[in-house]
Amino acid sequence: MANGEWRMANGEWRMQVVVALSGGVDSAVAAALLVEQGYEVVGAMLRLWAEPGPGDARANRCCLPEAVDRAQRVAGRLDIPFYLINAQVPFKARVVDYLVAEYAAGRTPNPCVPCNRAIRFGLLLERALALGAGFLATGHYARVCKLEGRYQLRRGRDSHKDQSYFLHALNQAQLAHVLFPVGELTKEEVRAIARRRGLPVAEQPESQDLCFLADGDYRHFLAHQAPHLFRPGPIRDTCGRELGQHQGLPAYTIGQRKGLGIAAREPWYVLAIEPAENALIVGPAAESGQDECWVEEMHYVGEETPSASFRAEAQIRYRARPVEVTVTPLPHKRAHVRFASPQRDVTPGQFLVLYDGEVVVGGGAICKAQQSML
Repeated sequence: MANGEWRMANGEWRMQVVVALSGGVDSAVAAALLVEQGYEVVGAMLRLWAEPGPGDARANRCCLPEAVDRAQRVAGRLDIPFYLINAQVPFKARVVDYLVAEYAAGRTPNPCVPCNRAIRFGLLLERALALGAGFLATGHYARVCKLEGRYQLRRGRDSHKDQSYFLHALNQAQLAHVLFPVGELTKEEVRAIARRRGLPVAEQPESQDLCFLADGDYRHFLAHQAPHLFRPGPIRDTCGRELGQHQGLPAYTIGQRKGLGIAAREPWYVLAIEPAENALIVGPAAESGQDECWVEEMHYVGEETPSASFRAEAQIRYRARPVEVTVTPLPHKRAHVRFASPQRDVTPGQFLVLYDGEVVVGGGAICKAQQSML
């Protein structure tokens, strides 16, 4: 705790912690637990860029007036200060523009990863440290441990809520100043704590969609923000035969079955997206498995790239079941990953995250093909 400033409060010296409040139950309980542990807690909420709605209205479910009001009421209940921080410009540049660029390149992005890396644990953490706080705390279901002088990122104890996948890009400097107070709890335990402490968000439903979309539909968002991406083009099989027409590549993702408009005796799935030819490649389930992939922008939590191939478990999407892999590090933050068994829905743009048991090894973005690694 020597990294922050100790402050005198109520006759005691206390370490200050900034808690990222969202108006939800997880961050509220995180703040409540830290107050009880004796920290000097400050609540902060980020005002993020939002897709324009009807007229001049903007709808960002992370910072709607109702969400801000809930966060303020939580802060009032806990008797802690509350601040609203404007992050619209960096959020638009680092998260929203990234999403549009990824779809334009024929990839399927996960904007929560760059948001955590650059905005929540970048901008907000930097602001907290600049104000003299020792830590930034969030309601993520994950854990940080220090072992032999290095920080480890570990899965949350609740396997159904574990969010370590989204945090794999955090570095040692960030992990040194991060607290995840609900990481040792289950969701049911978190709600029970909120009820016992009379927090006004104890029964608040969870948000599942991207926060900056006005209606929760990324296709509608892209159609307004980048209409040039929605050009009809051919649907082809792996032999090059044209089977139909797609309505715009951003409307599809690897593994998609419904909405292809193809009459066939067996189900067909999206196998590849080819923006250079504006083509959608489809095939039966038998053609959808991959026993290897390549990853770029590899980040290792320990910040040391392994010198030789190693074994780990990998998740190719947030909810994907972990699979055993052999990883070969390559130059320029790249890696080759071989799966122990063929995997369906290996999707360029999604993040492949590596684990050693409950410890996050690192991760990176899945590439389209081996040629992209040369």
